[in-house]
Amino acid sequence: MSSIACMDGTEKPRILVVDDEPRIRDACQMVLEEMGFEVALASDGEQGLAKIKERHFDIILADLMMPVLSGFDLLSQVREHHPDTVVIVITGYATVEHSIEAMKKGAFDFIPKPFTPDQLRAVVSKAIMYTRALQDITDTKSRLRVMVNRLMDGVMTTDNEKRLVLANPAFLNMIGYYGGSVLGRGVQEIVECEPLDRMIDQALAMPPDTFTEIVQELSFNGKDGQSERILSVRCAPFRGRTGLNLGTITVLHDITAIKKIERMKSDFVSMVSHEIRSPMNSLLMQMKVILDGLAGEVTDKQREILERASGKIHNLTNMVSELLDLARIEAGLVTTEKEAMEIQVFLDDQIAFHQAAAEAKNIRLHLEKLPALPTIMANPQGMEEVFTNLITNAIKYSPQDSLISVSAALENDYVAITVRDTGFGIPEEDLEEIFTRFYRVKDSNTRTIHGTGLGLAIVKSILNAHHGSIKVESKLGQGTAFTVFLPYVED
Repeated sequence: MSSIACMDGTEKPRILVVDDEPRIRDACQMVLEEMGFEVALASDGEQGLAKIKERHFDIILADLMMPVLSGFDLLSQVREHHPDTVVIVITGYATVEHSIEAMKKGAFDFIPKPFTPDQLRAVVSKAIMYTRALQDITDTKSRLRVMVNRLMDGVMTTDNEKRLVLANPAFLNMIGYYGGSVLGRGVQEIVECEPLDRMIDQALAMPPDTFTEIVQELSFNGKDGQSERILSVRCAPFRGRTGLNLGTITVLHDITAIKKIERMKSDFVSMVSHEIRSPMNSLLMQMKVILDGLAGEVTDKQREILERASGKIHNLTNMVSELLDLARIEAGLVTTEKEAMEIQVFLDDQIAFHQAAAEAKNIRLHLEKLPALPTIMANPQGMEEVFTNLITNAIKYSPQDSLISVSAALENDYVAITVRDTGFGIPEEDLEEIFTRFYRVKDSNTRTIHGTGLGLAIVKSILNAHHGSIKVESKLGQGTAFTVFLPYVED
């Protein structure tokens, strides 16, 4: 479609008048040129077709009843070869039947003979507005297509029968497709990936009152010597104004580099930790030999120095162990095997295990009465590490004669387990940082308490692997509450 300028623009809309009556042609030309249009005339259908082949016209006014080539025949030719041209039929036979037939063949409107200049102006003005609207839509679609095609992320849209409506170059490159046009073809013909196919099925089956983005990480095997790609895939239904699913939108984000860096980082931490832990354990054993007096008598001053050094090395050993735990968790090695766990039994065991450490500080540690709770699917070792960290921290950061309580309840679609203490509390400015690796709250209450700053980072990593989360609330001098949210098993 040619661009149509405004009335005061440099490019005038072009109109062709095709009519076998000279007076009709001349009258139309006079009125339309007064309106600022560029007007061409043709005395019959064949002459009109010849002019259309020479140049593009935005609007054609065509008489229905002409010798040689009728307005109906001309209309059919225009619709076939110039679908963006607006056709207004002129008829002296303004019957309902002729009007309906003309509209069926693609006419925009009709004007009956005889017509006044005002009637002509009105129908042409309406056609111009329609043509400009079409141009705006075309321009918008073109801009959107350019924008989508330039995106670094892969974008694919399908209809409700899983046929491709759009797939940008980034999408085709990510899935390793280098064939011909994909529009109108089924998803399974283009993408050989069952998990992606299932995601699209889920999106299409989503009820109208629900809108959830389906997210998954998928691996695509490299083709033609390319290495494997790891993609973050997000799929959502595409809905019309009535809320019905018209199709799906799928976005691919290449996270291969990120995953490789994470793997390298994890491997490096694991390697360094292994290399450090063994000599440190050996050093601790040798220092114990000296402290036990097996290598000769040790003075009180020597014992004090050795015990202080031994404590520091012991802290380093703990940090190395926790770094290894973190590396295993992030590699998915800790939470891969899950089993059904009863909350009541698990928390009873946790309270019993930590009771001795709490009593050593005259801290009351107790489990509140629990409601009936559903079973959770979790890795027992991972859950033990989560709550050992939380309860141990509560004991370490609480003064003597304080209280630590553990409770659990259902909250939305999760089992919420809370470890609450009446200890020192955490400053508000530190709350957002405490789950960061190596971060430790430093104030007058905590400076003498040893720690690695890795415990809560491990807790968060384990919970992420279980599709859970953790929330913290704290006030200085009043205590802290950590709440763990874990998805439960539907009965």
